[in-house]
Amino acid sequence: MSALDRFISWVRAGYPNGVPDQDYVPLMALLRRRLTDEEVEDLGHELVRNGVIPADRIDVGAGIMKRTDQVPSPDEMVRVGQRLRSGGWPVDPL
Repeated sequence: MSALDRFISWVRAGYPNGVPDQDYVPLMALLRRRLTDEEVEDLGHELVRNGVIPADRIDVGAGIMKRTDQVPSPDEMVRVGQRLRSGGWPVDPL
């Protein structure tokens, strides 16, 4: 089942009679764009390639915003920091 199919199934289960007007905005807020594991890895490689090591909170956050057009979540910041550290790259505490 594709991500879109899972989403449609989820919405239909939660709103079997359709989404009421007042729930559209909160529902869309839940659909915040997240980085995939592959995007996290790509961001780590980009920071290394561009010489942005040691990376800090601003470097990682800017890289995430560039990909998602949204402010990164604390979880995303931690995931990218962990990815860089696991590759042996120094990262300031995020």
